[in-house]
This record gives sequence, structure tokens and C-alpha cells, in this order.
Amino acid sequence: MKTPVLSIITVTYNALSDLKKTVASVAEQTYTAIEYIVVDGASTDGTASYIANNRAVVTHFLSEPDNGLYDAMNKAMRMVTGDYVCFLNAGDTFVDAHLLTRLCATLPADLVPDILYGQTQLVDNQGHYIGMRRLSAPNTLTWKSFQQGMLVCHQSFWVHRDKIVPYDLRYRYSADFDWCIRIMKQSTYMFNTHLTLVSYLHEGLTTQHHRASLLERFQIMCKHYGCLSTCAYHAWFVLRVLLKIN
Repeated sequence: MKTPVLSIITVTYNALSDLKKTVASVAEQTYTAIEYIVVDGASTDGTASYIANNRAVVTHFLSEPDNGLYDAMNKAMRMVTGDYVCFLNAGDTFVDAHLLTRLCATLPADLVPDILYGQTQLVDNQGHYIGMRRLSAPNTLTWKSFQQGMLVCHQSFWVHRDKIVPYDLRYRYSADFDWCIRIMKQSTYMFNTHLTLVSYLHEGLTTQHHRASLLERFQIMCKHYGCLSTCAYHAWFVLRVLLKIN
């Protein structure tokens, strides 16, 4: 597994200027065993024409109406033929041109991980570095780790194709949180690359709908970790904040 095929998915809708950054980031990678899938929600901003001119980079392209972000992601996952899959939103990029080469160089020779993960840095619309993501990927990851929040950013969470499951479309803003937990529950070997993998565009769908996203995350945590445990953890979090303030 030193040379796995890496499947990268970008879901987009009327975000051509941001999409160009992501396509360029994939195109510049020195690692060549890449499958790049772009699913577009029937954009009217020239996305289809742009992709038509970049088919040397984009392996599979679909443009049609969908029922939201996670419905489009489910469509994309059905196209995956590579060994590992990750999602890059329009505007997100790999940290440099050699990132995927370095990622694969870290892989163990004797075992095939179910999940690969690493750190995430934040950038603004101009690609300027803001800082590291507030929640940091733990040294050892288990499905219980996300009881503390989404410690690994969705974009820095690579999943072996044998472990992928559909997103639960009942969740409009935080289906990725539920998706990661469900995958970790059925996974045995989660491999920490100890790399910063992705430059994450700070203003995303979840950020724009922060309150609704938090409510969904609370519901998801209750489903996986139990309501009593989830409420107790949140109470402790609020108490720590108050103690710091005082």
C-alpha cells in the first residue's frame, strides 16, 4: 500500500472562483496515482465549461441538480474506485504540491489502515494562513474521541474505500460529523500521519449556519454517546469556560 490510488472528491455549486483553487491544488500534486471526482449541483457560473477544459485533472465529472451537499457527496462516493477517499470543498487545498507524496510515504509497509488522518490549517479567501484549527487531531484516534468535538477536520480524514458508508441525509449541516463517527466505529486501524494535510477555507457551510450545526451535532452525540453523557460533557465544558472568565 505504498502506492495506493487516492480518490479526491469536490462537491460544488456556483463557486467557480473557489473551485479553481482546489482544482489547481490537485493538479500540482507530484503524486500521480490520483482519481479526482467533481460533482456539481448544476451551477450557472461556468463550472461545467471550466471542468471541460481541465479534464486532464478531473477524472469524473457530474453536473445535475441535487438535494444538498451531502446528497451530492453520496453521488460522488458511488464513483470512487481508488483505495482511499477524501473530500475537499471548493476553496480547500492541500498544503503544498508534495503533500500526497509525503502522505503515502508515511504509510506502514505491513498493515493497511482503515483511516488516515492529520492536522488542518485555516486560510482566508486569499489563501493567507490564519492559524491552526482550534480542535487538534489526537495522537491516538478512536470513535470515542469525537465526544470532545470533531477533533479531525472532515477534509483531513481519509477513509479506505471498504469502510465508506453513505451520509445520513437527515442531517443538513453536520452529516460529516455523524459519518466520521460511524466509520470509526467499524474501523480497527486509524493511522496518524503526523502531517498537516489541508488548508481549510475558513468560511464554510457549517460556519454560515453555526447554530443549526451545533444543534445537529448535539443530536448526533446523543445518538452515539448517550444523552446523559453528552449533557454532562457539555455542562463541564460550560463550567470550564466560566471558570476561565472568572
